[in-house]
Amino acid sequence: MKHKYIAKRYWKDATTPMGQSDVLAKQYSDVIDLSLGDPDLVTDDIIIENALKDAKQGHTKYTDFRGDIELRNEIRKYYREEYQLELEDKEVMVVTSGCLGMYLALEAIIDDGDEVIIHQPCFTPYMQQIELARGVPVILDTYEHEDFQISINRLEQLITERTKAIIINSPNNPTGICFTKETLEKVAAIAKQYDLVVIADDIYGLYSFEEPFIPISTLEEMKERTITINSFSKDFTMTGWRIGNVLAPAYIIKTMQQINENVVFTAPSISQRGAIYALRHRKEIQPRMLEEYKKRVFYAADWINKISNMSVLKPRGTFYLFANIKKTGLSSAEAANRILHEAHVLTLPGTAFGNCGEGYIRLACTCTTDKLREAFERISKMDIFRD
Repeated sequence: MKHKYIAKRYWKDATTPMGQSDVLAKQYSDVIDLSLGDPDLVTDDIIIENALKDAKQGHTKYTDFRGDIELRNEIRKYYREEYQLELEDKEVMVVTSGCLGMYLALEAIIDDGDEVIIHQPCFTPYMQQIELARGVPVILDTYEHEDFQISINRLEQLITERTKAIIINSPNNPTGICFTKETLEKVAAIAKQYDLVVIADDIYGLYSFEEPFIPISTLEEMKERTITINSFSKDFTMTGWRIGNVLAPAYIIKTMQQINENVVFTAPSISQRGAIYALRHRKEIQPRMLEEYKKRVFYAADWINKISNMSVLKPRGTFYLFANIKKTGLSSAEAANRILHEAHVLTLPGTAFGNCGEGYIRLACTCTTDKLREAFERISKMDIFRD
């Protein structure tokens, strides 16, 4: 919005399809919302009841600046047990959401004009987060015919003397792919060759369907040059709790802590208590979640591949599907708009995730299979999806 009291850097309208989804969802009383990745399941009672108990016992004050020490120890224990990754306490920080963790990481490492490479299609906020930190986003396109894996040759061609970091996200939002170990190893080799930082957005680690999830920080000589962003939002259906964590070398964590003291001071104490119980009881909580979302995403993929002029790759991770609608002859925005107004199903156009998302729509399988069936029955009756 252009106004004399608004900073000029915000005069250009930066509204995104993701940001508009709440308004669009209210256009029809019977909209089936497949737009946002906000899981429909309620946070497990184990987490809620124990956090409530702790709140009543006095855990309602500021915590340590890097997070509740009990939670930091649980995070270290989790990475040791699951990935055989040893972390020192000074390498762990609790943050108010993965999104804030990403911003703090970028703010900590970027000088004005430094370049950060992002593979697209990607999570929408990355671009503006880099720019907020006065950096320059550099786009690396990925493609369906390459299984949306990172092309190492194209990656290397983008590196300049100003390149500071590479952001990777696997399992990936929006494509639902998982990077192979070979891809991760090649990215790691590039990072070491050019002395770059890797910022790994690992918030969908639970949802890796074919192979066990591999944090890039566990590869040889990568811990010291990786900033890992994690969150309890998706792996524990705790989106509204706004709680996450960052793993990084101690000097980066210290800098992030100093920045965060001027932003939110500390993460919410009650949410941190909930995160403690999430990690302690993950083997009771997560299998049910994983089974449910995996069932939904494969069910939806089967539907998509039966509909004319629509297709999708085999699901490999997350609860998102990036459906190809190029055969309709419509742009992503046109297709998403018609699906909303004709079928009353809300999706996101692929271009919300970068220019190479043109020809796709993203669907979040965050509703029941009954709702998914109804959504696809409506879509399949549309003219653009019939022979």
